[in-house]
Amino acid sequence: MLRKLYEWTMEKAQHRHAERWLAGFAFVESSFFPIPPHPLLGLMCLANPKKAVRYALITTIASVLGGLFGYAIGYFLYDTLGQWLIATLGLQEAFPKAACYLREYDVEVILLAGSTPVPFKLLTITAGFIQMALLPFILASIAGRGLIFMSCGILFRVFGAPIKTFIDKYLGWVTAAFIVLVVAGFVALSFLGGGSEGAKTACDLATSVRPA
Repeated sequence: MLRKLYEWTMEKAQHRHAERWLAGFAFVESSFFPIPPHPLLGLMCLANPKKAVRYALITTIASVLGGLFGYAIGYFLYDTLGQWLIATLGLQEAFPKAACYLREYDVEVILLAGSTPVPFKLLTITAGFIQMALLPFILASIAGRGLIFMSCGILFRVFGAPIKTFIDKYLGWVTAAFIVLVVAGFVALSFLGGGSEGAKTACDLATSVRPA
């Protein structure tokens, strides 16, 4: 089943509208869609390593723009659309903690969420809700998203063929590794460095959030 899904996605990754799909996935994932663009980006880079950096740049730009949309939802529409999205995505318990961490650590949280496979949408909506300063939010989003996506693009551009051979041979292990990375991202978000232990404990125990 996994092998068939991989081969199907590889075929779609070479479609003439694949770049539009990639940009669309990256945009909506940063604001409300549950599926991250990382697998599609990786497979498109595998299918055409010479365009890997281009794909990574498209993903980065679209993701940052989607993050701004998520920020706008949190800032202007939290009481209606924002709350519904948080509930639909099953992030109600995580939302108060995210707000607490953002208030305590600011751009560090955006950088961490942007550069790991954690739900970036949670942080973008939350950043808008607490009215985080917009310029630091944008710069941190560019840095975080650029780090993970551009690193992927450059690696595939330089080592495309060997990476594809490795993934073709060890697809199951690669999938498992990606899942481990997602879990590790959540763990890292829970144990942010810096600040006091009291602040960390307070954020870990947060169950409600106050408006900005």
